[in-house]
Amino acid sequence: MTDYSIGLDLGGTNLRAAAIDRDGKLLHLVTGHTQYSEGRDAIMGDMVEAIASLRDTQGPAGLAGIGVVVPGFISLREGVIRNCNNIPSLEDFPMRDELRERLNAPVILENDANAAALGEQWIGAGRGVRDLVLLTLGTGVGGGIISDGKLIRGFLGMGGELGHITVIPNGNPCGCGNRGCLEKHASATAISAMARLLGYGNVTAKEVYDRAVAGDERAIQIFTCMGEALGIALATLVNAFNSQLYLLSGGVIGAWDFFAPAMIAEARRRSFTFRTTDTRVERAKLGGEAGLYGAAYLPWAT
Repeated sequence: MTDYSIGLDLGGTNLRAAAIDRDGKLLHLVTGHTQYSEGRDAIMGDMVEAIASLRDTQGPAGLAGIGVVVPGFISLREGVIRNCNNIPSLEDFPMRDELRERLNAPVILENDANAAALGEQWIGAGRGVRDLVLLTLGTGVGGGIISDGKLIRGFLGMGGELGHITVIPNGNPCGCGNRGCLEKHASATAISAMARLLGYGNVTAKEVYDRAVAGDERAIQIFTCMGEALGIALATLVNAFNSQLYLLSGGVIGAWDFFAPAMIAEARRRSFTFRTTDTRVERAKLGGEAGLYGAAYLPWAT
């Protein structure tokens, strides 16, 4: 009998679920589009169907548990998403308990960035490292913190929201109510916003990157500004946690060569620990698969 778990990653456009064994081997994968426009019942139905099909295929006897990851703030005690801009129909809904009832099985609900950190620690760039911090750089900025092998969730489960660290006092306003959040200065959205301020028009972060590759000095400067904001955040995280490894993931990582030099320089300038120890800052390895693997690892991690 194979000991396995099921992980489900509810993303911005796609739903992915997988049966994965204890060694991190993918046994079976199910994918589909998320029917957000069809409402909550349709989304829940798709989730239950994907998980149930995997359980039927692999057999219920060896199932260790089910991990489900979603974007947004999560109250872990209640198993409820408190803030989820991408899926507003799921806010304040007892998703965990509803899934448990429909599937008649234990379900663990987790934030997507926390799950990505677990995935990287399990079989990715953080394998064998018990203290690490992950920053996810995409449309927004998320984060996950692992200390002594365990996720730091805080007393409600909302710990690790690293995208809302203040990096620019009185900087750009953020939807969270703060100003100067890392998310507003180092995400793909922030890159596009800076480009608009420089007169590029409505361009994507990828188009700004292409301009930088072509030698456009203003585009290069955008990534330098992004790197400085990340460096400030990294210095804060190094000083706070003294972790061995800091990982960066997400679509913006492709511009590493443009933002990393400023990021490292800023972190060295602002953190004694960073510049005097072998603290590592590296790219994550699992890419978009990190959350899925982290979801599957949740039953073994808790």
